[in-house]
Amino acid sequence: MESSFKGILYPARLPTFHRLPAPDAVAELVEWFWIPEWDIEPGRSSRQHVIAYPASNLVVQGGGVGFSGPTTRAGFRDLSGKGWAVGALLRPAAVPLFTDNPEALRDQEVALPLDGLHAAVSAAMDPLSPAATPDDGARRERAVAAFTAWLASRDVVPTEEALLANRMVEVIASDREVLLIEDAARRLAVSPRTLQRVAKKYVGLSPSALIRRRRLQDAAERARSDPTADLAAIAVELGYADHAHLTNDFRKYLGFTPSTYRRSAGES
Repeated sequence: MESSFKGILYPARLPTFHRLPAPDAVAELVEWFWIPEWDIEPGRSSRQHVIAYPASNLVVQGGGVGFSGPTTRAGFRDLSGKGWAVGALLRPAAVPLFTDNPEALRDQEVALPLDGLHAAVSAAMDPLSPAATPDDGARRERAVAAFTAWLASRDVVPTEEALLANRMVEVIASDREVLLIEDAARRLAVSPRTLQRVAKKYVGLSPSALIRRRRLQDAAERARSDPTADLAAIAVELGYADHAHLTNDFRKYLGFTPSTYRRSAGES
């Protein structure tokens, strides 16, 4: 998929990682599916740093199923041993399936007793399962098909409000000229207060936080992928007042400066 590493701070450190598009049957519920697989030497671990997308995730792993709420900062996960995960980056319309208060689940992951989903996805991903295939690509596709079938069986019919939440996230994520909540409201022909209410109910983050996350992800990706680009020019391009404001955002949400990040990403 396009921009498959956006949001991942150090792609060179990743284990095998794939993003697969959401099938039409769940296109209003899932942005994409993501599947990492790893096999780390005994006694070692691999730390994965991300600026997560401003959304919730439903994740199936060997140990069970978890729902991860929206994040407010960069985070990491340490991988060890051998394993896999199959995650669905949820669109806002899917969130009410799992919680009526995503704001309360910020920066949290809760286990869900979804044994049927776990069994179906594990059967596709487990190489020892009778349903597994030796071809990695087919195995991942089977896992997504199983995940999709489970979601589709929930018979979710998104409300107009839920679809507005989807459109709000789409507009903010795709339009770099959206720098303020008022910009998004004009594009969607609704009031800023409506967007605030919808974001609280379906995302758990404010529209301003969604805009800030997009800019931060874009800035990190540009700094990493174009090591010769002037950081001040990147700041202006992405709507920051100046280089200092970009640096302040990096320090506040990532814990380091753009130049420090660029150096460390180049050393990965």
